[in-house]
Amino acid sequence: MGITEILQLLGGLALFLYGMQMMSTGLETAAGNKMKTILERLTSNRIKGVLAGAIITAVIQSSSATTVMVVGFVNSGLMTLRQAVWVIMGANIGTTITGQLIALDVGALAPFFAFVGVACIMFVKKENVRHISEVIAGFGVLFIGMDMMGNAMVPLQSSEVFINFMTTFSNPLAGIAMGAVFTAIIQSSSASVGILQALASAGLVPLSSAVYILFGQNIGTCITAVLASIGTKPAAKRTTIIHLMFNIIGSVLFTIICILTPFTDFMAGTAPGNAAAQIANVHTTFNVVTTLLLLPFGTYMASLAEKILPESESEKDGIKRLKYITPFETSYQVGQAAIMQAQVEQEVGRMTGMVRRNIEDSFESLIRNDVSKNEEITEREDYIDYLNVEISRYIVHVMSSESASRDLKNISGYYTVVGNLERIGDHAMNLAGYAVNLKKWGQQFSEDALAELKMMRDVCLKTVDEIEDFTKGQKEKILERTARNEQKIDDMRDDYRNRQVARMEKGTCQADTGIIYSEILTDFERIGDHALNIAQQYNSIA
Repeated sequence: MGITEILQLLGGLALFLYGMQMMSTGLETAAGNKMKTILERLTSNRIKGVLAGAIITAVIQSSSATTVMVVGFVNSGLMTLRQAVWVIMGANIGTTITGQLIALDVGALAPFFAFVGVACIMFVKKENVRHISEVIAGFGVLFIGMDMMGNAMVPLQSSEVFINFMTTFSNPLAGIAMGAVFTAIIQSSSASVGILQALASAGLVPLSSAVYILFGQNIGTCITAVLASIGTKPAAKRTTIIHLMFNIIGSVLFTIICILTPFTDFMAGTAPGNAAAQIANVHTTFNVVTTLLLLPFGTYMASLAEKILPESESEKDGIKRLKYITPFETSYQVGQAAIMQAQVEQEVGRMTGMVRRNIEDSFESLIRNDVSKNEEITEREDYIDYLNVEISRYIVHVMSSESASRDLKNISGYYTVVGNLERIGDHAMNLAGYAVNLKKWGQQFSEDALAELKMMRDVCLKTVDEIEDFTKGQKEKILERTARNEQKIDDMRDDYRNRQVARMEKGTCQADTGIIYSEILTDFERIGDHALNIAQQYNSIA
């Protein structure tokens, strides 16, 4: 094998991997944030979940990409661990489509697909058509690269050294290790299976050795998901454990079958004289049979993963951290837009809950003349400030990255939301501070003022509840209700201020408490303003 063939092999591998990336990127930009809705609808039960995983993987030609997407969805809360089990099983079935297409020798049409895709990208202005064209062009480029690799390997047929090297993999452990390591390096089981088919088609690897390499490739493909799970929540890490369990169980089972039964001879008979088809059939059988066997035990696999990786103390809510966002994630994978937006949504929802709690506790401190919760309120306010900074930093990072898609632009709206939430938190902190001053001065509000404070508390909490319960299907109604609440707050502020002046004129209210009450009305009115700003911003987020 000369330098020309080596360069051709490397160039073919480059085109193969680049074609896969084009397909994944095209699908992501075409589907974008719709991926969330698709998966929500298709993972309602185990059969739908398996079908969803299989179809998505068949389209993007990469089980690694699907599994990484699932890891991200579990980490962001879009998907439960038990839903992820079914999608992972389906992904292992869907990834076999690449091998079957290679076996069907659709490579002859590859230049046509590449031409059509590139032509549409160059000359069609419609954005959605351009994204679908990327998928088509990627499909063509992928098989052009496959054909180049096959041609480059032809000279190896006469290399005794290479042939002797490949026959050593008839040892099951050696073959599995080779397949796992090679797939882990290139991070694509579809690519490694395609290369194995090219070697087998050139007569360089007998099926008796190829089956063990194939089993190892199924294990090696898990490395991508393992890398993607670094820095994620325990639930996301458990997803990779399930992926590993599935492929290790399948590999052990089929290795035993190959040793004890004439399974290899049987699979060779499914496509006589076509080594690529034989490997594709083994690959499909491996994943379909393993899925059927493990399908009834999916929930047990999830439970086992939870026992293997329980939640640690450092991952509980008491420690200041981002719970849903994986900071500064730069890899661009399928479903990333949905994952990023869901992460931000849930982190903002957590921040909103803290703000609401501080409003409630601060008003209670004023009403009950009790400052025992002041330290807790202060700690929570520090956490709110922390979330404001970290969420805002993440949003700025996402929007400044080169991979920012149209769907990711929605995330920028949350920058305004968190800023307004932080200001509401400041006003709640002001209320707690007024309670401290009253306690220090030994003063308290009149019964009328306390009744008004209770009304202010109730309206504030109702307003924050509106924005906390934000959903896309109700955003216009929420905006309408929040606007009414904001106007009600303004009316109450004017009414209560007039009442306070009347009490001061009658001498039933002291000057110091009158000043504090006036400040409370100002904070009350500002909370309504910021809540309306948040509702308006939510209304503009797609």
